[in-house]
Amino acid sequence: MTSNNTLPREISPGVFWLGDCLEQHHKGKIYHSYNAAFLVVGSGASLLVETGHPKDFPEIERQMKEILAQKGSPLKFLFITHQETPHSGGLGRMLELYPGLTVHGDVSDYHLAFPRHAGRLRSMEVGDAIDLGDRQFVAVEPVVRDLRSSLWGLDTSGRVLFPGDGFAYSHYHWDGHCGKVAEEATSLNLADASAVFAERALFWTKFTDMKIYVDKLEELLEDLDIAVVAPTHGLPILDLPVTIPKVRAGLLAGD
Repeated sequence: MTSNNTLPREISPGVFWLGDCLEQHHKGKIYHSYNAAFLVVGSGASLLVETGHPKDFPEIERQMKEILAQKGSPLKFLFITHQETPHSGGLGRMLELYPGLTVHGDVSDYHLAFPRHAGRLRSMEVGDAIDLGDRQFVAVEPVVRDLRSSLWGLDTSGRVLFPGDGFAYSHYHWDGHCGKVAEEATSLNLADASAVFAERALFWTKFTDMKIYVDKLEELLEDLDIAVVAPTHGLPILDLPVTIPKVRAGLLAGD
């Protein structure tokens, strides 16, 4: 593991990328990846997307508190794309730190782990929205699922998509990619990095027709008029016409 001091970073007005790098070893190389969280700051309330990996929680909490102190918008909501540890591993600490916080998404199993907080869990389905004042956070269809319970999110102000394990890929620490968006990491072989991540984390992609999924993914981006993609595992994408074809190639590599 290594510390990354380049975050937080504002990737769209009012949307902040939080987290730290995680080392992954593959074929003699050390790749870095993110288990990122994102803070969406509205005029009436703020919302955190994901809690990050447990090892990153102290850093994510520090970054989040600094931004909230500057913006003055209280944290009221937490949205988690699914129950896997890199996404929800900080849930218990968030419930304790923010007594007024409500948790949103597919919350099917959380009451079993945190029974005394069951009244703070709010189930969401595609189309449900959370009002943050000058913007809304809307649950959208998860095209690439890691778990059955996966759900994606959309910030309506910046047209930012939060796809959880969709658009997952590693980056190269030795080339200074940490904290950069995808288009700034010019030496990154994004297609190859996407293929590596799919092989290791989304093994089912090797046994299905991924063209169906990537076509549906591109349809979703167009239908929702997405301007920014903020993946949990990967560098944010700010120029979709440049980067999405590379992601497509990576997802199709193991087909």
